[in-house]
Amino acid sequence: MVDLTINTDVAHQILTGFIKSEVTRVGYSRAVINLSGGLDSAISCVLAVDALGAQNVLALCLPYRTSSPDSLEHAQLIIDKFKIQSETIDITEMVDPLIKRDPNISNMRKGNIMARARMIALYDQTEVFKGLPIGTSNKTEILLGYSTIWGDMASAINPIGDLYKTQARQLARAINVPAPIIDKAPSADLWGGQTDEGELGFTYEQVDQLLYLMVDQRYSPQECVEAGFDKKFVDTVLNRVRRNQFKRMQPPIAKLSNRTVGYDFLYLRDWGT
Repeated sequence: MVDLTINTDVAHQILTGFIKSEVTRVGYSRAVINLSGGLDSAISCVLAVDALGAQNVLALCLPYRTSSPDSLEHAQLIIDKFKIQSETIDITEMVDPLIKRDPNISNMRKGNIMARARMIALYDQTEVFKGLPIGTSNKTEILLGYSTIWGDMASAINPIGDLYKTQARQLARAINVPAPIIDKAPSADLWGGQTDEGELGFTYEQVDQLLYLMVDQRYSPQECVEAGFDKKFVDTVLNRVRRNQFKRMQPPIAKLSNRTVGYDFLYLRDWGT
């Protein structure tokens, strides 16, 4: 059994420092977060409040007509407990015209449309609130590609992207995220009855253990099998990580000059400010 225990005090200190530093270094003092009612967005939101102050954080609730009532209720728990400013924008009228074009549209396509519509709302409100958009994707999701590129992956900074899901849950308890959010089954709430683990076909606890060996400890697939993991499971996870590498990168640019953005023209994000 791999020990994924983290020092939550140290993690909190590093992540709040990261938010404050990265937001202020590009000339901002505020943050905007899509608050879904789930664990990850709750953590990012609380960390932003601790880093910047509640008055400088705007939480967006962006329901679709089929969204679970629990999602809004749980988002409101965070808003009320930490006294955060909030806006609720129903994305149904944004999403439905596109969905209705194809009567055979899949749940996957619907979910991607919703995720990208929410990012339109997020980035629009960053201009209204004059805040930086904060990411909410954890390390497990990023590695597995269990997210929508240019959708829920879109952000200016991501404070929780180096926390596996099981570690995020540890941090959530330490920073007083309400228990109903921590204890419920993880779900993107993109269609009725959808759960992350049901869709993935394995639990976060199982895959986090494997990913830690595979990524952090650099185990080979064979070494993962020797450590006790089923070969089919190892191959499935490895293939997902490899297949979704494109989601973790900026789009490659064809090189024509000797100063190509992303290759030779490389500067810190705060260069020139």
